[in-house]
Amino acid sequence: MAFGLSPKYAEDFPLDSLTNEQFLVIAIEAAKKLGWHIGHTSETGFSAFTSFSMSSWSEEITVKIENGNAALKSECTGNQMADWGKNEENIEELVAAINELKATLTPEELIQKYEELKSNMVSEKDDLASQPPTTKGKLTGVLAIFKPTEGYFITPILIDLNIVIFVLMVISGADFFLPDNESLIKWGANFRPVTLEGEWWRLITNCFLHIGILHLLMNMYALLYIGLLLEPYLGKARFIAAYLLTGITASIASLWWHDLTISAGASGAIFGMYGVFLAMLTTNLIEKSARRALLTSIVVFVGYNLLNGMKGGIDNAAHIGGLVAGLVVGYAYFPSLKKPGAPNLKYSIIGVLTVLIILFSFIVYNKIPNDIGQYDKKMRSFVSMEAIALELYSLPQDTPNEKILSEIKDKGIYYWNENIKLLNDVEKLNLPEELHNKNKKLLHYCDLRIKSYNFLYKAVEQNTDIYKDSIEFYNKQIEATIEELKGK
Repeated sequence: MAFGLSPKYAEDFPLDSLTNEQFLVIAIEAAKKLGWHIGHTSETGFSAFTSFSMSSWSEEITVKIENGNAALKSECTGNQMADWGKNEENIEELVAAINELKATLTPEELIQKYEELKSNMVSEKDDLASQPPTTKGKLTGVLAIFKPTEGYFITPILIDLNIVIFVLMVISGADFFLPDNESLIKWGANFRPVTLEGEWWRLITNCFLHIGILHLLMNMYALLYIGLLLEPYLGKARFIAAYLLTGITASIASLWWHDLTISAGASGAIFGMYGVFLAMLTTNLIEKSARRALLTSIVVFVGYNLLNGMKGGIDNAAHIGGLVAGLVVGYAYFPSLKKPGAPNLKYSIIGVLTVLIILFSFIVYNKIPNDIGQYDKKMRSFVSMEAIALELYSLPQDTPNEKILSEIKDKGIYYWNENIKLLNDVEKLNLPEELHNKNKKLLHYCDLRIKSYNFLYKAVEQNTDIYKDSIEFYNKQIEATIEELKGK
């Protein structure tokens, strides 16, 4: 069983008495017999793709003939880390089928079949050009994952940036496995009450923030896989533009859908990149057989993660928003990808997409109601007025009665009534039921405070203890209400 970024199995097959042409015919016939889809074919070899299976999401088999030897390789096209022996099994089946056909096909049949193949063969130059420009095979070690190189430049920078931000967050005191909400908001998470209060930059920063090490590892693996496949096609400018634009759109979708969800993670942007690749796989940009295998792999990945996101605790709104934006970006890129020699077209498309998506995000951002944000602002005012009303209990013991009476009436009772007005305004907001229930308790709390202060005023004004029991009664009710509020 093979493990790794892209599990594979390779084996050399000696041609012995067979010519290159004879072996090529036999190997292709063997692949067809096994039900594989033949991709590009040249004088020096061919590629084929297996069908989707439960043990693997399709494998690419390549046969390269050189110096009397054939290099056979089977490699997973999906993003799984283990092949469960499927690649070795593919090569074993291919070798067995080749040996069987060697004994049955006559030299005349081989010549005839080779002549039939020649009409569909490509030159060696076109053969190389027709292969997906993936950089998966260029990563020779773990450290290579983090090092920018040709065809794999933006992806490692994004991975490094996500890791560095996570490390800095942990150093600052955030939990390694599950950072608390305060840490996430401090570091730039997307949260409607604060994002809509002018902190629009959270639409971007949350794409580089993760809720624990497992969240980071899963997202970085998905980013690594799609980056290795997609960045060689798109190039640096298109890749980074797609990542940021789909990430912003994913954040806007999350903001629009969720009232009180704290959202963080690169998954919205990553789904966006999968959306870009899905769009490309529905065009003729990629060779047909490779397209079919990759499309199966990507659809399974996207479908599984969207279904998994329905369990709760996962921001599926960001995933869907990123995916849809990615599809739009992918189709918009198509004209410039068909004309790689036209840089003006490429940058024009990137520019237009950037303007349109930023404009769309700006409009939606300003349309989203921020009742929660208004609630938070009013609650800050509530706390400030409550503090002023409670200054009565901080007065020195030798404070004159006139001063105490003034504090009770002009500050205490006045500000408790102001808080009641504020809470009545809060009731007009579109808030979750939980906050409305809390608001009702706060109204009751303010009413109890006013009743307590009225009896206290009479006690001081008349210089009597006859209201002591009433004051204690309301103070006990106040304490009980405070405990209920703490429980919420």
